[in-house]
Amino acid sequence: MPENSTLLTEYGWNATLSETFDALLVNSPDTEPGRVIRVDRGQCDVAVATGTVRALSGSNSLCTGDWVAVSKVTRANTTPANTTPVNTTSETETPTVTSILPRSSSIVRSSASGKSEGQVLAANVDTVVITTASDGDVDLGRIERLLALAWESGATPVVALTKSDAAPDISAVLAEVSAIAPGATVLAVSAETSEGMDILDAVLDGTVAILGPSGAGKSTLANALLGDTAASCVLEMGRVRAGDGKGRHTTVTRELIPFSGGRTLIDTPGLRGVGMWNAGEGIDKTFPEIEELISACRFSDCAHNSEPGCAVVGALERGDIDERRLRSYRKLQRENAWNAARSDARLQAERTREIKVLSRRIKDHYRGRRQ
Repeated sequence: MPENSTLLTEYGWNATLSETFDALLVNSPDTEPGRVIRVDRGQCDVAVATGTVRALSGSNSLCTGDWVAVSKVTRANTTPANTTPVNTTSETETPTVTSILPRSSSIVRSSASGKSEGQVLAANVDTVVITTASDGDVDLGRIERLLALAWESGATPVVALTKSDAAPDISAVLAEVSAIAPGATVLAVSAETSEGMDILDAVLDGTVAILGPSGAGKSTLANALLGDTAASCVLEMGRVRAGDGKGRHTTVTRELIPFSGGRTLIDTPGLRGVGMWNAGEGIDKTFPEIEELISACRFSDCAHNSEPGCAVVGALERGDIDERRLRSYRKLQRENAWNAARSDARLQAERTREIKVLSRRIKDHYRGRRQ
């Protein structure tokens, strides 16, 4: 463990991470461990043993929640934890993230930019809280999408039905969502009345990421969980639009904040698009009843449409599975396969370009020898 590591343990530092850090960086005495609090524009805020530093990110793949090695700096470059880092002048160079420790988990969706690559939303997450407002129409398909991302990440999903105090029939909503979230804890909560908040707090462990659309009450929920955390960490909240019930983006960056019980919390911006990215196992865990049926199909390459002996079609005809849920499953599987194919095409194109560049270099080399 690093000296004076009390501040770093607030962000989840432990003996296992210390061993990993020592093994990976035994030949890098000028670095120290840290955890990324926030990333923006090529720089990041990193919690280290002595406080918080503003560092160059050094990698496009860096994400909030990452454990990293950062070049050591003098006290003049640090500020106390939970305060805004201030750029100060010292004789040392600007701190830089030199490497990223292996991630225990990562929440990944297909890139919002449309590129054929995944976007990491948060790293080293233990619990994913999927929020949806229960005072209006509940989008079951969106919940299933987020569940697939959560299961795929390796974290434990919890579904929080927020604004339960304003729901016309919260019992019906709770039953409906519980039916599509096998294996996950589903709770009705209200940050306004504190209903269910004690139970939610009890099931959260380690690093907690809150996901959901704008207007789902993520920041309100986060503030209720943070409780007595310093006022500088309290997250901005906004009201939903009266016309369509949609929320405004009050959270614009992902930020890691320590809270009670040695846990940390990541509040994320509202997600408009939640595309599947290498989420095959996550989809399987979200739809276990369909996966069980697939194993009983007559043919191993069954497309589950009209093939003879298809257990999925048979269950649908008997009413054993819900048609909406089957459509959702098929949609996520198609999307996941499409993004995987795009990624493979991109990698193949990169390899082709590398081969062409190498071929040109070889030709230029032999052309020069002949002259």
